[in-house]
Amino acid sequence: MKHIYLDHNASTPMAPEVVNAMEPFLHQHFGNPSAGHWAASPAREAVDKARAQVASLLACRPTEIVFTSGGSEANNQAIKGTFYAGRARGNHIITSVIEHPAVIQPCRFLENQGAQISLVPVDGRGRVDPEDIRRAITPQTILISIMHANNETGSIQPIAEIAKIAKEHKISFHTDAAQSVGKIPTRVDDLGVDLLSVAGHKLYGPKGIGALYIRSGTELEPLIHGAGHESGRRAGTENVLLDVGLGAACALAQKNSNYENIQALRDRFFSALQEKFGKQIVLNGHLGERLPNTLNVSFVGRKGYELLPILEQAGIAASTGSACHAGAVSLSPVLQAMGIPEETGIGTIRFSLGRNTVWEDLQYVLEILS
Repeated sequence: MKHIYLDHNASTPMAPEVVNAMEPFLHQHFGNPSAGHWAASPAREAVDKARAQVASLLACRPTEIVFTSGGSEANNQAIKGTFYAGRARGNHIITSVIEHPAVIQPCRFLENQGAQISLVPVDGRGRVDPEDIRRAITPQTILISIMHANNETGSIQPIAEIAKIAKEHKISFHTDAAQSVGKIPTRVDDLGVDLLSVAGHKLYGPKGIGALYIRSGTELEPLIHGAGHESGRRAGTENVLLDVGLGAACALAQKNSNYENIQALRDRFFSALQEKFGKQIVLNGHLGERLPNTLNVSFVGRKGYELLPILEQAGIAASTGSACHAGAVSLSPVLQAMGIPEETGIGTIRFSLGRNTVWEDLQYVLEILS
């Protein structure tokens, strides 16, 4: 049976280059990077190299990168750390209705700590209006957190425009870039952000590793307290193996992401779906401002959760939306926020392509869908 993987927004396979980079740290270099002897040196040098590789992809200084256990921890550190460091100045946080739970839930937690949370809406294509951000700002606002690209629809947010508004009001600005790093440019100065979250397994790196970019001068209370690792910003002995994996994945993404070809494949696939199914196919998300690998479509008159088992039986891995809501029968909260009618949204499938996707794979999917 064929095995065709079209769920790269949920997770990506580790690239061979990443596995090769990690291998010596499984068998040889076991030392603690913080120790001062011969066994520590290879580990310390590897962590420094990995930090520089992540920084290079984001076009920032290595000292502005903190390794985390993944995108969720990076989001939690950015949001909770800003709140706890800035409570004397204010308690108001602005985010959007379509954020990942790793942003929404920390905000809900902070409400119990006295935070005031504002959720701005999105339009029918899943994008935030920067003017809604401006209108939500109060004298108590200390943080704005808007994702760079949505994990379900792929719609890309106007981050640079929002950053200008945040800067005008001297408000820290965080973006969850778990879905965008390695797929589209994420240079932090171009985006204008103060904090940016990275998830390793979304860009062909290992699971259990991520990073948080913290612009120099940004006040942040550590999420994990202990010894002075990560320049005092995150306690815990460095995970050398996974740090190396993330660094290698970032270096690979900077060298060759191949996403122009992936976008061409995605658009060809969408055209073929339209040709085959006509008005039964509805695109969810922005037509142009969208991740190059992401195609979220509704099969009108069908149910996504009924289609997926048919695809799976044929060896095709796809999703009804966010992997964090797998198995949900109700309409996705993201599609709800976009105003997608339930009779349309219930038939949604997300196809997210990867570096190894080829047209023959997509032709097979078309045959099965027929």
